[in-house]
Amino acid sequence: MTEQVISIESRGAIEVVSLNRPDRLNAMNEPLIQALLDYFTELQQRQDVRVVILRAEGRAFCAGLDLTGWSRDDNAGMIQQSWRTQRLIAAVMQAMRKCPQPIIACAQGPACGGGFSLLLSSDVRYGAPDLRMNAAYIKIGLGGCDMGASYFLPRLVGSSVASEYLLTGRFMTADKAAACGLISEIVPQEALLDKALALAGEMLLTSPMGLRLTKDALNLNIDAGSMEHAFALEDRQQVMLAQTADSMEARVAFFEKRDPRWENK
Repeated sequence: MTEQVISIESRGAIEVVSLNRPDRLNAMNEPLIQALLDYFTELQQRQDVRVVILRAEGRAFCAGLDLTGWSRDDNAGMIQQSWRTQRLIAAVMQAMRKCPQPIIACAQGPACGGGFSLLLSSDVRYGAPDLRMNAAYIKIGLGGCDMGASYFLPRLVGSSVASEYLLTGRFMTADKAAACGLISEIVPQEALLDKALALAGEMLLTSPMGLRLTKDALNLNIDAGSMEHAFALEDRQQVMLAQTADSMEARVAFFEKRDPRWENK
């Protein structure tokens, strides 16, 4: 029987995506990575999904790479095979950032290596009290910068904290992650999904295009060349959004003291 490596539950405009290898601590094998890549890539063309919640079954979010879970090509060299694995996993993180839907991550237990990067690639993170994250690579003779960690982590927590953890591979606890703003809140594991659903529900109160373009602006302006670049992007987005039918509906709804009826037009 084929392993169902992820499960997807639709809750209207919200989809809950669960890593589903609890017996392997949701470690990344090739089917899991391919399933995540296919899902997040396809999201770029889907208008029906507005918010994604990423979570995991079992006691761990993701223990990192499953070294036994990848196909091998006897005609390819070791470097070529390693490169294929590396690029496939990296493509998942890139697809998460490129998809227009906000991603709310809920994590418990270990989130190591690539599992840590799945959290870093999300937009909002909630953690259970037992959450422990690390960039484990430097512990096994590799560099500490992998799967986007050297890009995301300094931007999220600053260069000093990022260097402390990337240069040592030490675990970051939930308390530390909350203190430095890497996770929004520490939540009991049994309440993680409800917390994420509540936030997703708030996001659904916004206009569909406004929500998408807000994630887009956040992505672009974190690397803006100057303050002027950031303001210019925001100005263009706001002028464009102000001309949508949804924006006009929002203004009418405000004066009529009712919720807007979004049509994504």
